[in-house]
Amino acid sequence: MTTIDTEAAAAVDTLHTTAAIRERAQFLLQRARAGESTWFHVDDDALPVAAGEVATLTRDRYPDLDIPYHSRWRHLEAGGIDRKAEIDWASTGSDAASRARSMIDLTVVSVLLDAGAGPDWQYAEPGTGLRFGRSEGLGVASWHAFCGGLFSSDPAQPLQVDATGLRALDAGRLADAFQVRADNPVVGLDGRLQLLHRLADALVAQPEVFGVPGRPGGLFDVLAGPSVAAHDILTRLLTSLSGIWPADNTIDGRPLGDCWRHPAVPGPGLSEGWMPFHKLSQWLTYSLLEPFEWAGVAVTDLGALTGLPEYRNGGLLLDSGVLQLRDPTLASQTWAVGDELVVEWRALTVALLDELADLVCERLGAPQLPLACVLEGGTWATGRALAQRLRAGRPPLSIVSDGTVF
Repeated sequence: MTTIDTEAAAAVDTLHTTAAIRERAQFLLQRARAGESTWFHVDDDALPVAAGEVATLTRDRYPDLDIPYHSRWRHLEAGGIDRKAEIDWASTGSDAASRARSMIDLTVVSVLLDAGAGPDWQYAEPGTGLRFGRSEGLGVASWHAFCGGLFSSDPAQPLQVDATGLRALDAGRLADAFQVRADNPVVGLDGRLQLLHRLADALVAQPEVFGVPGRPGGLFDVLAGPSVAAHDILTRLLTSLSGIWPADNTIDGRPLGDCWRHPAVPGPGLSEGWMPFHKLSQWLTYSLLEPFEWAGVAVTDLGALTGLPEYRNGGLLLDSGVLQLRDPTLASQTWAVGDELVVEWRALTVALLDELADLVCERLGAPQLPLACVLEGGTWATGRALAQRLRAGRPPLSIVSDGTVF
């Protein structure tokens, strides 16, 4: 391996850690607090007020503070329906491991299909008559698509996802599954389809992880034991799936995934100037916690994961006044995910969520509540509520997205 190869590998390894996410996000937060940010002012007096709103909504939603993880499985329970209980999981195999593989299959595709749907799309659930929009609608739609075998190449095994089934998926079939029409448009459908095709390629390329015919559920076999650390799940996802993200962010040809340039970010070697987030990978990690636990695997060190830098959590901080645009007219512009303003907004969101979570736990009298539960209780729901109150649900910043970051 050449010197540049070694340096590039070291940089990628650094950028694949949540320690790097937190350290760099905290640097940008302290920089903003010192008045050195081009884009944002931080009002620390507003932070306790925001924490109060989050704590109040958390108590309303979970009066006994029995709060589940922030997870894709919450969307799969939309309408108060335990859809997981309605499936004959025994058809996937007779043991807990087979069931876990199937649940991981579902979780992976459902998370990859979960990004901003736009304000005009809804899903009418067959059988219940319920209608869902946004993340809940995408979750319920992905559930029914999975149960119908959309992602499986084997009609006799519909409750699985495999590379051949994903490769056979086209825009028309995906649109039908999500009830997309001219009068029911969803944002970023083509981006989601391409993401699933890239997932298929990654599954085939790594039989040592995903087996043959290539199933996301193979993660269970390489990670499961008496226990598994949350960061180990994330690391495996990043090493196995970073290449599926459409961003052209690379170091010496090595894909970085959800990692973006910011000139002020410090770091060693070739990692300098890069701000990592890995939002979808961490959202997927949070969403995989329960399938592992349901299979009897203890998941440890949840606190290693960071808050999710997306437009609900970030919107909470803008709408509550913790973050303020130095130039308010910037809110009327349209931004790209790689623009410095967006990168910094996301970084400040990560750092401030850690501080906000501590304040929320104090107000709830629950100091041991993990961040995964604060997010669910929580920050995401409060961000949505504020957006609904102020802008009929629209985020505070307009960002062009292909549906794979926001």
